[in-house]
Amino acid sequence: MKTFTLLTTILFATLIALPSFAQSPATSPASASSPSVAQPAAPGGQPNPQEMMKQMMEFSKLNENHKLLSGLDGNWNYTIKFWMNPDPNAKPQESKGTAVRKSIMEGRYSVMDVTGKMEMPGPDGKKKEMTFKGHGIEGYDNIKKKFVGSWIDNMGTGIQFSEGTYDPATKTFTYTSEMEPVPGMKSQVREVLKATDNNHMTLEWYENQGGGEKKTMEINYTRAGKK
Repeated sequence: MKTFTLLTTILFATLIALPSFAQSPATSPASASSPSVAQPAAPGGQPNPQEMMKQMMEFSKLNENHKLLSGLDGNWNYTIKFWMNPDPNAKPQESKGTAVRKSIMEGRYSVMDVTGKMEMPGPDGKKKEMTFKGHGIEGYDNIKKKFVGSWIDNMGTGIQFSEGTYDPATKTFTYTSEMEPVPGMKSQVREVLKATDNNHMTLEWYENQGGGEKKTMEINYTRAGKK
């Protein structure tokens, strides 16, 4: 919505400016502005509408970072481990599911839909199986020069936002975020996603609630059908 509003403002400003440009004296090709000559700024020190549009178009271009995300497109099966028990010697809870990743908007973003089964404590304290559904969006923000993401699922009503980097030497994405599953219980989160090859990737999830970071989740993905 913000981008649409900004684009509308720029177009409107351009339309207003056109009549004044039409009344300006004609310039010869030799004296016409070139890329090396800075365009005058609009009042308030902001770039003029044409320059703003030029920058927006430039920042909308795809690059190698977007290709990194689209390279993960496909159907995946996963196994997941949770370390929810405060006892460090307790075995993790395990479950399985599927994930579908695909690129949208000409490769600018990648979306992932996750479906799985997991056991959760019911109101009576007894565990019962429930269907888990999640939806994520990832992209590379050319302005921030960071990977960005959002996540929603059927276990909450909030939206988790994250920012991250990529290490080409280890083929690893690292995202950081904050979540608050219940009031007053904020956790700093670090996600480490490593593509071991074209058909396997692993996500490790670490949380810090003020007492030090600890690993609480691990997901191992295997592509359904080799790439």
